[in-house]
Amino acid sequence: MTTVVISQPMLFPWPGFFEQMMLADVYFWLDDAQFSRGSFTNRTRIVHGGAVKWLSIPLVGKGSLQSIRDLVPAEDFRARHIAFLSQAFAQAPFRPLAMEIVEEVYAEKTLCDLLIASAEIPATRLGLRSPARRARTSASGIGGASWRRVLDLVLSVGGARYVTGHGAAGYLDHEAFEAAGVTVEYMAYSKTAWPRSEPAFTPFASILDLIANVGPAASEYLRPATVNWRAFKHEGSPD
Repeated sequence: MTTVVISQPMLFPWPGFFEQMMLADVYFWLDDAQFSRGSFTNRTRIVHGGAVKWLSIPLVGKGSLQSIRDLVPAEDFRARHIAFLSQAFAQAPFRPLAMEIVEEVYAEKTLCDLLIASAEIPATRLGLRSPARRARTSASGIGGASWRRVLDLVLSVGGARYVTGHGAAGYLDHEAFEAAGVTVEYMAYSKTAWPRSEPAFTPFASILDLIANVGPAASEYLRPATVNWRAFKHEGSPD
């Protein structure tokens, strides 16, 4: 059974994002979606000095009315981000590994490539199960909107199982997916706690926090699981 996951690119996503990626046989980067202000596309959470802080990439025109693949940084943010992260992970035992990953990701030239690399490079370095195929929706030739486009993307690669995050519950036509032979499952994020050099903790911190604190053992804290859409809608989101 071919499992498909579709997600917008995000800056160094939280561990739950990687649990979802690990389930995919085919992974679509939704790079032609319109940027939404307040989303996680250009920002992530970092625990620094005992508090959860946002690390954001400023965008030209604040990203309004642009697709994610067309976003342009408003300034050269890289040196500032690297300095901030270096300070945030100063006491973490695997700080060198985390910063090595940051440097590799920030070598990307375009912002969209950088965002995608901020998920793919950590996944590779941690030896996580990798999708057999990755693609960008901008190159798919499949148009449309909302759940209909999602279903068409899944069917285009022979998908029989679609695994999605909780935000899709409000717009997916689950019966239409089933009629087309596609099972819909929602993530059951583990939100597994990991040891930290500082007492502050949130499971929604960037994957970098997990890497900086446990290093190559990070995969042990990623425990992918799903729930069928009927059970999900009956029980409600656990978040």
